[in-house]
Amino acid sequence: PPPNRTNGALQPDAVGLGNPVLSLIGRLFFGAPIRDFHCGLRGFNRERIIALNLHTNGMEFASEMIITSALRNYDIAEVPTTLKKDGRSRPPHLRTWRDGWRHLRFLLMFSPRWLFFYPGLVLILFGLAGVVLLFRGPLMIGGIGLDANSFMVAAISILVGTQILGFGLIARRFAASNGFLPASKRLTAAMSVFTVERGLMLAIAIIAVGIGGVGWSLSKWAALDFGALNYPNYSIVLRVMILSLAAIASGVQIAFTSFLLGIIDLPLQRVASIPEHSERPSG
Repeated sequence: PPPNRTNGALQPDAVGLGNPVLSLIGRLFFGAPIRDFHCGLRGFNRERIIALNLHTNGMEFASEMIITSALRNYDIAEVPTTLKKDGRSRPPHLRTWRDGWRHLRFLLMFSPRWLFFYPGLVLILFGLAGVVLLFRGPLMIGGIGLDANSFMVAAISILVGTQILGFGLIARRFAASNGFLPASKRLTAAMSVFTVERGLMLAIAIIAVGIGGVGWSLSKWAALDFGALNYPNYSIVLRVMILSLAAIASGVQIAFTSFLLGIIDLPLQRVASIPEHSERPSG
């Protein structure tokens, strides 16, 4: 069990803001029942820690030990202790911003859910809401006028959100395949349904809808001999064109994400080496 330096006797100015904030993020991301992620004094079972197959070799090792133990449902407990202000005359060997960033980066990299899934879903929902509200025409909200430019932002938000979600699926599958993170039962069940072929079918369907929208927009423009469009027609044609191009780009991303997931799932097999001076078979 690691000592908890923030739950015991805490002297003034003994701990900075970074440790509580990073520990809060760790509890939020991984559900670890630890209020002090970065105390370097630990007691543990050697065999159980070796079985975790820890990878880091820097300051973030303290976080990895707690995070990986929590993900594998190890029993973790804290012992309250007294934290005093550093009274040494020499400057501390820690670099506040560099070491803090390394810990935060590690927390994010070990949590594809918070790094990829949640931001991707937020962007997609934000984009869908903007597309629905602005598809028919301009909208005034609190004295602010939203029109075609805002509609483009919403469509790009859907596109970026789709890409981030694809990154999240790839990162989570890669982490589970290589032992960085334990396999997720819910994700495994969902991905058992999502094959490369089904991903490609979904991508083709989305691309086909996008191509249809581009064709419709071009036909409306061609009906006017490719001349200037008046505002009502221009507004609808532009919106359909923007949404259709975003759909085509999203479909392409889904297609390549499906292929990459298929590559990650390829079984790794050792190929028997062929002797250098083996005789060539006759015939």
